[in-house]
Amino acid sequence: MSLLRARTAVSPLRRFDAESVPHASCATPALPRIDDLIAVERPEEPMHALRPAVIAAASASFEQGFPGKTLYAVKCNPEPAVLRAVWAGGVRHFDCASAGEVALVRSMFPAAHIHFMHPVKARGAIRAAWAQHGVRDFVLDTAEELGKILAETGADDRGLVVRLALPKGRAVYDLSGKFGAVPEDAVALLRAARPHAARLGVSFHVGSQCLDPLAWREALALAGRVIRAAGVAIDIVDVGGGFPVAYADTTPLPLGAFFAEIEAGFEALALPGAVLWAEPGRALVAAGGSVIIQVQQRRGDALYVNDGIYGALSDAGRPGFAFPVRLIRPEGAAAEALHGFSLFGPTCDSADHMAGPFLLPEDVREGDWIELGQLGAYGGCLRTAFNGFDRAKLVEVRDAPQLAGA
Repeated sequence: MSLLRARTAVSPLRRFDAESVPHASCATPALPRIDDLIAVERPEEPMHALRPAVIAAASASFEQGFPGKTLYAVKCNPEPAVLRAVWAGGVRHFDCASAGEVALVRSMFPAAHIHFMHPVKARGAIRAAWAQHGVRDFVLDTAEELGKILAETGADDRGLVVRLALPKGRAVYDLSGKFGAVPEDAVALLRAARPHAARLGVSFHVGSQCLDPLAWREALALAGRVIRAAGVAIDIVDVGGGFPVAYADTTPLPLGAFFAEIEAGFEALALPGAVLWAEPGRALVAAGGSVIIQVQQRRGDALYVNDGIYGALSDAGRPGFAFPVRLIRPEGAAAEALHGFSLFGPTCDSADHMAGPFLLPEDVREGDWIELGQLGAYGGCLRTAFNGFDRAKLVEVRDAPQLAGA
């Protein structure tokens, strides 16, 4: 079996360079399997396993099921192999939040539609996005940001989207408080932006990993009240991201249930000619990635491992996401009985702790490997170089997704 697809570098998942990214397809012939890689390479550093076929399939499913345009949220995972897989799944629109993301996407996909969705942008980033990379759609939530966009862009084909603030929501990650205009300010912004926009929109975000489809219908109803108060024509309604995926302790409703509520809420707005947008991230890529770590020491119910909250396991720390886990022991079988363990990461910081519990064979020991699934989203892109633990291997594999309960 060829292992040439495996590649090692210092922090390949923490940084990306738009100028060095090849423009390639998502073809993945003869990819290895994770267990075979572990048996041969026996890595002592974290290994990130990407499943391009899984990401492409999830992207295609969302693209086909959502009743509007799908904008992949690049911040969720900007790894070029992931972007190629999303593109292979049929996604042609990208939600970018920085000048670096804009340049990366444009360098890889000259025909992509890029939307600058961060509500607070540097003037130089706006100017470069418009003049160098052909970006035409920009989000704002203040009069000051509107002024910056108008000053740094041209008048032709400009899209302006006003982000609406939502009350504190029911998502696992509540995103209220930092961005968004309150309804009365959003009304004023829509009126001020309309004369300068070839396309005018309203956007919101219900929060990350939101399990309640009704959250989108309620947000759409609020957007409708703002639109009616503004009294201007609206071309775009952007329902943001937050679409959930399964974890070890969570099984959300099928995405179709969310799409149905969104479609019904949008139709109730009665906006002739308007289109729907969505900004999924986690829903497209979570199942397409996992991280394989190694046990360096066992102390009772605690396992000291070579990755942690300053690496790919941030979401397993304070927010306490319960990722599916499995033991990998190439040289022999493990105990059938499972036990709940906590994990400590490799840094000297005592906060580098993941309480779990992570259900693993009760005889887990030093040298064993553990695969944590559903980490294609917000795993590798949150890695840091803290304490010098900034090395990781990135591999592309043909394994099926490691889902909750697997």
